Amino acid sequence: MEWKLTTDKDWLKLEKQFSWVEAMRNVPQDPIHHAEGNVAIHTQLVLEQLQQSNIYRRLGRQRQELLWAAALLHDVEKRSTTVVDGQGRISSPSHARKGAQTAREILFRDVETPFSLREEIVGLVRFHGLPLWLMDKVDPMRSALEASLRVNMLELKLLAEADAQGRICQDQGALLDALELFELYVKEIDCWESPRSFSTPNAQFTYFNSADGYVDYIPFDNFRSTVIMLSGLPGMGKDHYIANYNKDIPVISLDDIRRKYRIEPTDRKRNGWVVQQAKEQAKIYLRQGQDFIWNATNITALMRKQLIDLFVSYQAYVELVYIEKPYRQWRVQNRDRAYPLPDAVLDKMLHNLEVPQLTEAHELRYIVE
Repeated sequence: MEWKLTTDKDWLKLEKQFSWVEAMRNVPQDPIHHAEGNVAIHTQLVLEQLQQSNIYRRLGRQRQELLWAAALLHDVEKRSTTVVDGQGRISSPSHARKGAQTAREILFRDVETPFSLREEIVGLVRFHGLPLWLMDKVDPMRSALEASLRVNMLELKLLAEADAQGRICQDQGALLDALELFELYVKEIDCWESPRSFSTPNAQFTYFNSADGYVDYIPFDNFRSTVIMLSGLPGMGKDHYIANYNKDIPVISLDDIRRKYRIEPTDRKRNGWVVQQAKEQAKIYLRQGQDFIWNATNITALMRKQLIDLFVSYQAYVELVYIEKPYRQWRVQNRDRAYPLPDAVLDKMLHNLEVPQLTEAHELRYIVE
C-alpha cells in the first residue's frame, strides 16, 4: 500500500490539518536571501518548483510522495530557531538538525509512516542544505559520503534545487551553479547512485570515526571481544530481545543498577553514578576479552559515541541494535511494564531521539515492526 503524508495537498487544508504548517506563516525570513516573504510562502514555492521538475515527474509515486513530504517539512523548525541580530538580519541556525528530529516525531507519532521511508524523509530534511554548501565544509568528501548512507543523492539534489528556485534572491544563479558542482563532485567520489562501498565494516567505521580517516584505508581486524549495544526508547522491547538472545553472555543493564540502589530514572544527580558503575563493569569484561550486552536507551548519537569510543579503545567490535515498535503499541507496552514511565517523560525522550546511523558502529541492525 502506498504511503502518503496526506491525501489533500491544498495549502489551506494543510494549515488546518497540521499546526506546524499553520505556524509557518508567522516565521519571517531574511529579505536578502528570501525576498519572497515568510516560511509559508517559501515552502509553497518549493513545493511548486519540485512538482514542476521533469526528473520528479519521472519518479515512481512513492518516491514523489517521499520528496513532497520532505519539501513540506524541510523548514519546519525555522519556527523555533529564527533569530534577528542587532543589524536586523534574520537567520535560523541549526534549523535542519532540529527539523529532522521534529520530522521523525511527526512521522512516528502523528502520521504512521514505514520506518525506512520515515528515516529517508528525516535524512532529506537534515541534509537539505548540504548540496548548496558542500564545498564550504571542512571535509566535503566525508560530509557527502555520510549523507549518501542516509538519502538518495539525486533526490537530495532535487530537493535542494527546489529550495533554491523557490525563493527570490540575488544569488540564485550561484546557488544553482553550486548544485551542478555538487552533482559532479558526488559522482566523482562514487556515491551518486548508491553509497560508496567500503572493503570491511571496520574500514567504514574507522573512516567515519577518525579525525584523519583515509577513505581507502583497510585496518587490520584484531578484535578481542564483541559488544552488543542496544538502543531504543523505554518500553520498546530491549529486555525481550535479551531474553530471546541465543547466546549466554553477561548483560550490563542501567535499569538493573538503578533498581538495585533504588534510584529513579529521572534522578539526574545520581544517574551519572549509575553510568559510571556500568562503565567500570564494562571495563572488567573488556580487559578479559569477554563479550557482553550493554542494555540502556542510548537514544542520542553523543551518548552512544562516548560509550562506543570506550569499547573500541579496548579493541571491541561494536554491534549496535536499534529496537522500535509502532507508536501506539509502544505506549501500551510501557503501561504494561513492571516499571512504567510517565507519558511526559516518554514525550521528551521521543523528541530527543536520534536513530542510530551506519557511521556509528562496526555493525548496525534495525529490529523494527
